[in-house]
Amino acid sequence: MASIFAFRTRSPDRDRQTDEARFGQLSRALDELAAGIEAERTGIRNRYEAVSANAAFLVEAMENSAVSVLRAREMDQMTESLKACLRRIEALGRQKDFVAGLRHSLDIFADEGRETDEESSARLAQGEALRQF
Repeated sequence: MASIFAFRTRSPDRDRQTDEARFGQLSRALDELAAGIEAERTGIRNRYEAVSANAAFLVEAMENSAVSVLRAREMDQMTESLKACLRRIEALGRQKDFVAGLRHSLDIFADEGRETDEESSARLAQGEALRQF
């Protein structure tokens, strides 16, 4: 029959290493998400600037009667494209803030876990020292 006193737990160091690996993996995933969001925002901003410049030239040409009124349809399409870009940039900004908040929460959670682990390790070491007397 097995003794109930033979029950062992993993070492706190091993638990700490496991937690750090897990939090590191999550941290890298959040960093990757943030980088992807920023890359998409940059691309959309570049498209926005290009369409905006084209729209400005078209407006100037229309005012000078250098182009037909039929180009007004093209202007409407550009306007809608600019609005869509702005909506997407706004959505990506919210996503970026959300991911940053998750990252901040992860950092706080991981730090609190390390502090708790250190306190537990110190209490364990103190208990071991007292038992040796």
